[in-house]
Amino acid sequence: MGAMTVTTIQRVENGAVAVAVVVATVAADQPWWALLAAFLLFDLSALGYLRGPRAGAIGYNAVHSYTGPAVVVTVYLALLLAGHDVGWVALLAACWAFHVAVDRALGYGLKMEDFTHTHLGRIGRERAVPDAGPVGER
Repeated sequence: MGAMTVTTIQRVENGAVAVAVVVATVAADQPWWALLAAFLLFDLSALGYLRGPRAGAIGYNAVHSYTGPAVVVTVYLALLLAGHDVGWVALLAACWAFHVAVDRALGYGLKMEDFTHTHLGRIGRERAVPDAGPVGER
């Protein structure tokens, strides 16, 4: 694939999503600082690792996916269509999507068999070890 790997493309994409969420939050006249204030709350999902790597990965991946923010923003839009303007629900979706996007932009992907092995490659000290598999899958 040349100089740009799939992982690099995904990281750049997610950086763009993070910027878009910040811009949308400001444009919607929501407190942009809430994105930063709530940032670490989503990492509480990593507490599942106290029960073991499988439980940890399931909990972490459930929260570190765009599915959650998509469901929350859909609920917000349904409430809006029903005449209920609950901006805090949209802000929750924005905070959640921002967290996922920043994590992915920094290389913290969905967890595989252990915390350091992600769909974007290895993180931490182990990242110096090259991943096995075809280049297009890294």
